[in-house]
Amino acid sequence: MNPALARLIAGHIFLHACMAGMRMAAPLFALRRGYSEAAVGVLLALFALTQVFLALPAGRYADRHGLRRPMAISVVVAVLGAALAAAWPVFPLLCLSALMTGGATGAASIALQRHVGRAAAGPTQLKQVFSWLAIGPAVSNFVGPFTAGLVIDHAGFRFAFLLMALLPLATWFWVRRTQELPTVIRAEGASRGRAWDLLAEPQFRRLLVVNWFLSSCWDVHTFVVPILGNERGLSASVIGSILGAFAVAAAVIRLALPLVAHRLREWAVIASAMGVTAALFGVYPFLHSALAMGLCSVLLGFALGSVQPMVMSTLHQITPEARHGEALALRLMAINASSVLMPMLFGVAGAVVGISGVFWFVGAVVGLGARSAMRLRADRTP
Repeated sequence: MNPALARLIAGHIFLHACMAGMRMAAPLFALRRGYSEAAVGVLLALFALTQVFLALPAGRYADRHGLRRPMAISVVVAVLGAALAAAWPVFPLLCLSALMTGGATGAASIALQRHVGRAAAGPTQLKQVFSWLAIGPAVSNFVGPFTAGLVIDHAGFRFAFLLMALLPLATWFWVRRTQELPTVIRAEGASRGRAWDLLAEPQFRRLLVVNWFLSSCWDVHTFVVPILGNERGLSASVIGSILGAFAVAAAVIRLALPLVAHRLREWAVIASAMGVTAALFGVYPFLHSALAMGLCSVLLGFALGSVQPMVMSTLHQITPEARHGEALALRLMAINASSVLMPMLFGVAGAVVGISGVFWFVGAVVGLGARSAMRLRADRTP
């Protein structure tokens, strides 16, 4: 990993940790103030909701202005969002803070991914750099909630929110000296087009569908495992350990991918991950011991953790360079819309067909979708 990429990953960690810490602290504050679980669910959804609506403008802005300007704006918005919660910790402002920190993190992710993808030379390096970059959210999802929890226990919520407001400042420290890449010059007479025109490209549309399938698997695992664990009589710490094992496995596979990137084909990794996920979802409901569930969670972490670098590498190969920001925005919109809607659908489906039925249905859909992933091996020249 070169120093420039390491600085970008460090910057990504601090900004994403601000959002992750707020996503843990704000709902906990609301619960302790007597707000209902439904209100807390709305608060959690707001962290993803802004990213759905701001992704396209953020992608276009990154296409026009590069990395540093979008990152600077994201840092300012994240700092202000968390600082509002520290100054006035009331539920309406917590909702505004969720919108601001979530939107800032999404916009920054698009700018970072666009910059890293453009700086890579060839498919092998694309897989390597996106494997490294994907480690950032895995680290920040631990750092943010852990540090916020420690501060809450020892100093209270206001100081925890204040610490989260300070974290994005470190992001700017790491990113501010990044050298901008040359602006992409459009061909003379070429029209800008609409972002939705990208969906007319079969390969891009296929990639989004595959990515949505696998993102839903991530959501269903996070949603269903606590319910299954509760049915099995497992303690909260054991359930947390099972989910933690999934996150650690996802981070480990991303550390390993750069070492073998030159031997991998994106479509093959994605299709294999879909097949493995379908099989594991099929057996998961039959597992009753914590050890067996933990092992299955680790295997799922390996499978699903390998997908994002391959999806990002493919996306940068099948879309025009001048529209990478828009393509990344459409992907982010699909993922966050799924994160907002799918847990509600899972809850309804679980009440109708049972939690095991949710696992089996999603697993069957993903298994059938592996055919779409295999078709990604066709020519990908934009």
